[in-house]
Parts: sequence; structure tokens; C-alpha cells
Amino acid sequence: MSEKLFIKNGTLVDGSKANIHISDGVITAMDTADGVLNDERVIDAKDCILLPGLVDLHTHLREPGKESAETVLSGSQAAAKGGYVAVSAMANTTPVADNASVVEHVFRLGQKAGLVDVFPIGAVTQGLGGVNLADIGAMANSEAQVRVFSDDGHCVSDALVMRHALEYVKGFNGVIAQHAQEPALTKGSQMNEGIVSSQLGLKGWPAIAEEAIIARDILLADFLQARLHICHVTTAGGVEIIRWAKARGIQVTAEVTPHHLLLTDELARSYDAVYKVNPPLRTERDVMALREALAEGVIDIVATDHAPHGTESKECEWQEAAFGMIGLETALPIVNQTMVQTGLMNWEQVAMRMSKAPARIGQYYQHGRDLEVGSPAHITVMNPTATYRVDRDLVASRSRNTPFHGRELPGIITTTIFDGRVTFERSK
Repeated sequence: MSEKLFIKNGTLVDGSKANIHISDGVITAMDTADGVLNDERVIDAKDCILLPGLVDLHTHLREPGKESAETVLSGSQAAAKGGYVAVSAMANTTPVADNASVVEHVFRLGQKAGLVDVFPIGAVTQGLGGVNLADIGAMANSEAQVRVFSDDGHCVSDALVMRHALEYVKGFNGVIAQHAQEPALTKGSQMNEGIVSSQLGLKGWPAIAEEAIIARDILLADFLQARLHICHVTTAGGVEIIRWAKARGIQVTAEVTPHHLLLTDELARSYDAVYKVNPPLRTERDVMALREALAEGVIDIVATDHAPHGTESKECEWQEAAFGMIGLETALPIVNQTMVQTGLMNWEQVAMRMSKAPARIGQYYQHGRDLEVGSPAHITVMNPTATYRVDRDLVASRSRNTPFHGRELPGIITTTIFDGRVTFERSK
């Protein structure tokens, strides 16, 4: 049930001050007067930025099938703690979300948890096998109304299958979100191919394996006039291909993860498998190119690629460890550190990259809205100057595989409001 809330002393993303009244899940009034109405619960947002609630287009919630690592409920709790009001659940569950019954099951689990909107992403191919198309039409017409489809974790490497998928979703303005990884070039790869991989004796993952698929799929999308989204871009070369495509008006969007904005392959020298991720951490040059591309809008959004794994899957030899990191709870502070504090982006741009644009790409029409009278009350309240130390034992996720354990990060999410309800409050 929605609450009557009064957010006072907040700062909007354009720098203006505002007090916000909320009732029945909607923003009912905004003014500069500090006047509390009857029965309103007061949230003091002094020194805080008020953002449209964050939207993640790339989350792994593991349920059904791998509930020991994460559930829809625990993932929703982690999302709310990170300031998110909507997440997109990737299809690589067990069973795979390649049909209407599985996506509807995930959708209903999200509704039951009630902390964020959980939008299932449907598989492109049956069982993520890359051969036969999944039941895309049934998922699109299901209760979940799926509009984003991805075999994430696997690349749709067959060009003909990818063509058919792009053609199919074009009929209802859907989008294919591609995991760009040419499998023939990455078999057995463990980390970024470069000086560090050579010195460590670990099989390298070349940048061209990502860039070749990005280039191929952009050409397909242009030929078919269909929508393509590139998941977790990591290389400077990939950025330039996307830049070229956008200059020509091709319908391509792209995302970058927080960890690829901050971490580099030098961390692999520790042999700590918490830094093993797909796609891999790249070089400092790549990190800088990604930051610049995000600031320019060549990369459209920040997406977490939150990938929980149990302890046994990460506290082992590097070669045996699973790929992936959790990231829902630390995403906004990392963007604050890498993009805002460096002067590359302002808060209006953060709102665009972490709320408005992902909502637009996913067609989540109740999200990504400016904070104004009549808008749904989805709000993230963050103190950008306060700092905290990441502690893996205090995360809301069921898994502990954060690469940021022990790091001091700038920016504390104090309150998350979803549909007019407080779903996270740091003081409690």
C-alpha cells in the first residue's frame, strides 16, 4: 500500500531545490515551502540529490534454478538498496526463460516481492543453444509483455539466426540485446588478451572477439532496419564502431557496466577470481574510452550485469572459477566516482544514463520519468558527498562476489521510493 510521503530539502538533477509530496503512488505537489501535510511521513533529503528511480537493463536474478546464488526476492532487495526501482531479469535461468510460462513465473515472483518492477528478458534461442529461435511471439504476448530478448552469457554467433531474430522482433518494435563474443576466438579464454595475460600465463580474450560481433550485428540491424542493443561494451574499438553506426542513424544502443568503468586487467595479477568476469576487465585505455563514450552518449546507458555466484564458484583457482560480479548495490556510487566527480557528467546526464534511457530502450513506460506533478513516485535519494566502505558481508544479495570489497566509495543511497512506497531506508 502506498504511503503519504513528504521529501523535504532535496536537490533535483538540474540543481534546483524542491520539496515533494507523494500520495497514492504519485507525485502530487512540488514546491519550495517546507510544509508538511496531514499524515505525511517526512523524509529529510538535505544534502541529497533526487533522481528518477534507477532502471537496470541487465540483471541476473538466477531464479528459477539457482536460488542458492540469488532469488527474485533477494535480488530485488539488493536492487532497492542500490536505488533501483526496475530491473531486467536475464534469461539464463534453469529452465531457460525461452517460453511464456517461465517469463510469466519470473514476472509474478517480482510482483510478489513488490520491491522493484521485475521485467523478464526472453531468450533469443531455445535453451540458449544458438540454433532455433525461442518462442519470442508467445513471450511478447504474455502477461510479462517481453520486449527485450537476449541469450546473454552466450553470443548469438550464427549470422542467419541473428538475422531471423532481428526480423522477428521488428514486427512489434522489440530489441535484441547481444552478448558480443565470437566463440571461436574465445574458447578457453580467461582474461583480457594483452601484456598481463602473457605474463600470468592465462589464455587471453582478444578485443576483436567482441568488436567483430558488434560490427556484424550493426550491419545486420542497418540492413533490416531493426533495433539492436549491445550488452556490456568493454573495448575502445567497440566504442568506435558504435560511434560510426550512430553517425549513420543505425538503430543501435549500447551499455557499459560500472566495473568496466573502474577496474582493469591489472587486478588479475592477484589471481583473485572475484575479478574474473565476462566480458573481461580490459586496459586503462579501454576504461578511459568507455568513460568518454558514456559522457558523449555514444554508450547510452549504465547496466550492472549483476551476476551472483556462490562462494564455491569464486573461491577457487582462477581457471575453475565462474565468470561474474555482483553490482546492483554499488553502481550509482561508482558512476558518481568515475563520471561525476571527474567532471565528465552532471546529474542530469546520470539520470538519463541510469533511468530515462534504459526505461526507453526496454519500453518500461512507467519509469524514467522526470520528477514532476503527476509522475509515478519512483525516486532515488542519494547523498553524493558521503562515503562508505563496501563490505561483502553486509550486501543484500545472497552472493558475496563483489569486486569492490574494502573500497571506499563516494555516494550513499539514503532512500529508495518505488510506486510511492519506501523500499529501502539506510537509517533502518
